[in-house]
Amino acid sequence: MISIDWEINVGRAKEIKIKLGILLQKPESAGDLVIPYNEKAEKPAKTQKPSLDKALQWRDSLDKLLQNNYGLASFKSFLKSEFSEENLEFWMACEDYKKIKSPVKMAEKAKKIYEEFIQAEAPKEVNIDHFTKDITVKNLEEPSPSSFDVAQKRIHALMEKDSLPRFVRSGFYQEFIK
Repeated sequence: MISIDWEINVGRAKEIKIKLGILLQKPESAGDLVIPYNEKAEKPAKTQKPSLDKALQWRDSLDKLLQNNYGLASFKSFLKSEFSEENLEFWMACEDYKKIKSPVKMAEKAKKIYEEFIQAEAPKEVNIDHFTKDITVKNLEEPSPSSFDVAQKRIHALMEKDSLPRFVRSGFYQEFIK
């Protein structure tokens, strides 16, 4: 009975945390002021669950985690629970950007990534130093597949040093490797 009550309270606490996080964000339109109600927590995408050996490799390699769809989905869910998914979203946007062949579409996507993640007061501004930001802005004068490489490497290093160790210590990962 106590366990059920505790689980219900934890669920409510998570729901309240999500709603508060949404309220603290700047709304872009009146529609953004609507607070979603999720009855169930978000689960990783339906992909094949990796072997324990593969999952254990994630502790030492962010790249192996990011290359595995299940690991990526789990990592993303973890970061969302901490309201810190912007670094991963930026990294993923850069990966998608590199695949664009059309110069027109590349320029459009570059502008979107810049406005969403790089510019001051961006909705999902990533934490990069001024030197890296200046290089990225200069690279965007003539967008190429490598325009965001320096910033993406900085964010990758940050996730490797900060986010990955937190993920490995989290219940998300610990439950998975049991």
